[in-house]
Amino acid sequence: MAELIKRLTLDNVDMSALLGFNDKNLAIIEERFSTDIFIRGENVVIKGVEDEVEIVEKILKEMVYVLNKNGSIKENDIKTIIDLTIQGKEIINGKDLESIVLYTKNDVVKAKSPGQLNYLEVAQKNDICFAIGPAGTGKTYLAVALAVSALKKSIVNKIVLARPAVEAGESLGYLPGDIRDKIDPYLRPLYDSLEDMLPSEKLKAYIEKGTIEIVPLAYMRGRTLNSAFVILDEAQNSTDTQMKMFLTRLGANSKAIVTGDITQIDLPLRTVSGLVKAQEILHGIQGVGFVYFDKTDVVRHKLVKDIIDAYEKYYEK
Repeated sequence: MAELIKRLTLDNVDMSALLGFNDKNLAIIEERFSTDIFIRGENVVIKGVEDEVEIVEKILKEMVYVLNKNGSIKENDIKTIIDLTIQGKEIINGKDLESIVLYTKNDVVKAKSPGQLNYLEVAQKNDICFAIGPAGTGKTYLAVALAVSALKKSIVNKIVLARPAVEAGESLGYLPGDIRDKIDPYLRPLYDSLEDMLPSEKLKAYIEKGTIEIVPLAYMRGRTLNSAFVILDEAQNSTDTQMKMFLTRLGANSKAIVTGDITQIDLPLRTVSGLVKAQEILHGIQGVGFVYFDKTDVVRHKLVKDIIDAYEKYYEK
């Protein structure tokens, strides 16, 4: 049987807790399989017979899942995971494993609906992905998770998150503070997502080094972004000119995700949304994918779906 080498990155994992004292947890796996397992930091290399390598990969991922869920993992947990995995009765099944985007400090980020799973597939297949749909469908959260995962795996060297600073009923000029103070509230949701996925010290270091940038859309003009994962959030509030400007920032080995809800446009009257226009202009271009969510994909509080439904019914009248 062919030999296989598999490389994994175990993000945001307490490796000492995962491996156990003197790597005793790793020894339990190596006693059952003939694979060689090499670990350096968060990077894991599994080498051996193809079937066994695939099983050991699942075991390690399930160990991380149990550790993050329970805060600890015991010898009996590992033996149970091994036995169940060999029998094809994994704690998290194959589809769940495929849906996991990122292991976070508290849990995992994964697709929670068929629409979200389709989103992951389209985003991974295309260099530019548009995600369009109502609030609460995970458009931005999953985009940030994909970006963090790509950074962790060294697929990209940089993450750039952008948002249009468009007033929704309140003028920027009347808000207190300097320009940074005025703009930060618009960018806060992006910080919130990152804080869920990265330890605070690591996030702070990434931002200080410029590895992660969170900027107003206007600050993107004139740049070329190579080896970067770029996200434009709330894109329904970008103009046609701004959308073209953003999309043409993409450099070599870069990916972009554009998210927005075309039912919540805050632009001045008679100003065409760049997101609405992009749907007409870019459909059919190879490497550009579109994903559309509806209220069935809402993963926030259960009332969010009912609220969206109530508004739809009201405006239909």
